[in-house]
Amino acid sequence: MSKDKVAAYAQQQKRNLSPREVEAMAFTKAALMLEDAKKVSNNINEYSKALRFNHLLWTIIQADLTDPENQLPPEIKANVMSLSIFVDKQTTKALRSSVPTDLDVLININRNLAAGLRSTPGAAPAEPATTTTAAT
Repeated sequence: MSKDKVAAYAQQQKRNLSPREVEAMAFTKAALMLEDAKKVSNNINEYSKALRFNHLLWTIIQADLTDPENQLPPEIKANVMSLSIFVDKQTTKALRSSVPTDLDVLININRNLAAGLRSTPGAAPAEPATTTTAAT
């Protein structure tokens, strides 16, 4: 298959995705880039490239949160903004230290957000395997 046909197919796929799916893909891509960067942390170009991509993603999220047309409830906006500030600080820490384990928290945040975006809105959470109750 030619590159043009592959590109056309990829473009069509993007048109069929919901905004949630696009966001989930972006968080997944950032997590994958950060995981790859962990493996080559001695390659500062690749390491910083992954962190810059993640930072750009979160900067876009911050801009969207401050957009007057954003319809998220104020409490959710505040929580996501707090999380984005934490991500900014963790990104700075990881850039300064170049310690691969500093990427773990960023990877986990991105993966969890991607999973949440892929779940069905309004679906009931799964019941825990075991429950404990206090005897009174």
